[in-house]
Amino acid sequence: MNRDIKEVALLFTKLGIVGFGGPAVHIALMQEEVVKKRAWMTEEHFLDLVGATNLIPGPNSTELTMHIGHERAGWKGLVVAGACFILPAVIITAFFAWLYQQYGQLPQVQPFIYGIKPAIIAVIVALMIGLGKKALKSIELGVLGVAAAAAVLVGANEILVLFGGGVLGMLLYWLKSSGKTANGFFPFVLVQSQSPKLLSDAGLFFTFLKIGSILYGSGYVLFAFLDAELVSKGLLTKQQLTDAIAVGQFTPGPVFSSATFVGWQLGGASGAVAATVGIFLPSFLFVALLNPLIPFLRRSKIMSAFLDAVNVVSIAIILSMVVEIGRVTLLDWRTVLIAGISFAVTFYFKKLNTAIFIFGGALLGYILSRM
Repeated sequence: MNRDIKEVALLFTKLGIVGFGGPAVHIALMQEEVVKKRAWMTEEHFLDLVGATNLIPGPNSTELTMHIGHERAGWKGLVVAGACFILPAVIITAFFAWLYQQYGQLPQVQPFIYGIKPAIIAVIVALMIGLGKKALKSIELGVLGVAAAAAVLVGANEILVLFGGGVLGMLLYWLKSSGKTANGFFPFVLVQSQSPKLLSDAGLFFTFLKIGSILYGSGYVLFAFLDAELVSKGLLTKQQLTDAIAVGQFTPGPVFSSATFVGWQLGGASGAVAATVGIFLPSFLFVALLNPLIPFLRRSKIMSAFLDAVNVVSIAIILSMVVEIGRVTLLDWRTVLIAGISFAVTFYFKKLNTAIFIFGGALLGYILSRM
């Protein structure tokens, strides 16, 4: 194993283990590790990769790991980064799925989650401020970002806001330019397939392959798809779906690992493997197609304007997610205290490893929930 591959494997295994809190936290962790600590790429290129992941279906933060792995170690790096980030969550989720199948309930982890959520709000905001400074290249982009965040907060579709922001960025470029244009294109694939009979491993694979191929947005949108594909057809109970959501929230790594839990309930260990491979496979293919095009898009002036706008809107969407998390998390003095302490520590100790905030928040949550 060459040095670059080993570095990629170690980094994304670590992030897969400590990456509690969903896509926004994962992106913040990667920005700290890849840009600030290791200097594998510039802030601008990292932003381009964040924007690119929002333009294709699949779990955004998982696809970002694949982009980074490809930048560092080529095609092998793409596969290794994605696999190392996914596997810890899948293994942990499979363990919980087995426990759930054996005993019919999940372990009591709520006191720890109680403290993690307010702590990660501080982490996300602190790191997104740094990215936002790089993304705001003009007043117009700043206005666009504020408008995008406001639109998402009042219920606008995130994908429409993202693509709409990109189009507005191109229009701004056209208005500023002297009429010169540059041609560019942006391919992405939407795959639809009819699922075979469910509860077979093949049926699970193709059902989750379809979901992974067409699902835009954060991993939490997954649960709406599962409700439509499985619960409404009587193949999964509402309680099982609720518990799958809980597992996705309190395990590290991608929320899409909930597919492992659902697959286990419907088809045992082999069903878990089929569902997991099905839902993540499209992301590897989409990133492999998209990654070589990003430098081309950045060289094209009109597509560069599109990327600049998409980058700003991506950060705005992440920050709007923070607001939503805050609404349902900062509900009493304990959570407010944990968030306040995390903000203060983030401000005064900028080089402190983000994992410390996550585990510190979990410990504080456990202690304060007992009071």
